[in-house]
Amino acid sequence: TFVYAKTLLSLMMKYKHPEGKFLIIGGGIANFTDVAATFTGLIKALQEYADDIKEHNIKILIRRAGPNYLEGLRKVKAASDKLGLGIKVYGPETHITAIIPMALGLIAPVPEPDLSASCGPPQRKMIDISGAKKHPKPQPAPPAGTKHTIV
Repeated sequence: TFVYAKTLLSLMMKYKHPEGKFLIIGGGIANFTDVAATFTGLIKALQEYADDIKEHNIKILIRRAGPNYLEGLRKVKAASDKLGLGIKVYGPETHITAIIPMALGLIAPVPEPDLSASCGPPQRKMIDISGAKKHPKPQPAPPAGTKHTIV
């Protein structure tokens, strides 16, 4: 995981973007992957690239679940706080696709979970999208007589 994370971060540092960049680390609910163990390599890479991450204004959002996910999220959040990276972390209480519109600024970020609480079944709340930005171009209506929407 360390080499993989280091490679991704080094590629992200190749060119600066005036508005910064996003790194979204997400995954479903792992069956056999020890999330805390895989985050150990990620944390090591974050420590190595912390100054560059801040210089390039890279925002990092993490959504992960599976065995030892709570311990993994706690470790990565503690490392983020120590390094001043401002990483947002979410577990199975946040839908896997919810972090994308949060990263893009389409919806307000939902509060991060309380990582000090014991782990129980995820409690998901519906995300309020009433204030979400509208897509600039509405999708055209499908041609008359078709049964499927053209994407």
